[in-house]
Amino acid sequence: MLFGINIWQLIKFGVTGVAGFVIDFGVTYLLKEKLKVHKYIANSVAFILAATNNYFLNRSWTFENSDPDMTGQYITFMIVSTGGLLVNNGTIWFLNDKRKINFWLAKFLAVFVSMIWNFIGYKFFTFNQ
Repeated sequence: MLFGINIWQLIKFGVTGVAGFVIDFGVTYLLKEKLKVHKYIANSVAFILAATNNYFLNRSWTFENSDPDMTGQYITFMIVSTGGLLVNNGTIWFLNDKRKINFWLAKFLAVFVSMIWNFIGYKFFTFNQ
């Protein structure tokens, strides 16, 4: 335990995050580059799909949670994820639009910034640990 955080949970969260990362980047690429959807819409749709996938992985594996109220828990998870999406898009806006860093590099960095927000929110708010 480090500052009330279970290191094994953090590692599992990171592994789960890789799955979300692949979905996030894959869907963003498909929407933005192939279908020419606006970058923030593409990023938002991809982020939500990845978050939904991660809800189920985090619930069953990372936090080993069996709360019978999956609907309420999913809503709470998506509220935290929406905060993460704002952090994610804000980071992309700052790095890509303001600092002129390549979109894909900005998105890559944004994933790590929002990951911190998400882990804390999921652990202490969604899964009540």
